[in-house]
Amino acid sequence: MLSLVDSMTGDHSGRPCLVLSNDANAGGLKKAADRGIMIAAVDHKPHGNDRAAFEAELLKPLLAAQPDIVCLAGFMRVLTAEFVSHFQGRMLNIHPSLLPKYKGLNTHARAIEAGDAEHGCTVHEVTAALDDGPILGQARVDIRVGDTPEDLAARVLIQEHKLYPAVLRRYCMGNKDPVLLP
Repeated sequence: MLSLVDSMTGDHSGRPCLVLSNDANAGGLKKAADRGIMIAAVDHKPHGNDRAAFEAELLKPLLAAQPDIVCLAGFMRVLTAEFVSHFQGRMLNIHPSLLPKYKGLNTHARAIEAGDAEHGCTVHEVTAALDDGPILGQARVDIRVGDTPEDLAARVLIQEHKLYPAVLRRYCMGNKDPVLLP
């Protein structure tokens, strides 16, 4: 999130209008507030398994902020098709794998266990299907002998912080051509 926020300066055509979390104690909220960005938190826990109720609350600060684009970063909740439809074609996500490989969780361990030579991250448009949608960018990292999932995750995170801002900059200008980082 901070890489995205900090990239939206100067000639970047996007500006952050809201940082929203489902955890009121998320460190990013304070960092965003310190940068003068409006923040909000909507806790999912009081809603139990009622995703529709949680998403109805989540929509309130989002719709009030009137974002042109919604960027998910570290938001680990599965969103319903109805929620996604509010921002269809205007919602991005970053996922720690080279999609379409390894949708879901534990991607680093899965890539190592499969004996893959490389791993990475993908920025994509969000659709109703989990970790799906048009790919807007990918960055690759080599999997090294002896890598742990934590080692691999650390190297992928470095690439995430480069890829997502690069994709967002182009996306804000209407360019959906994939960004490919080595």
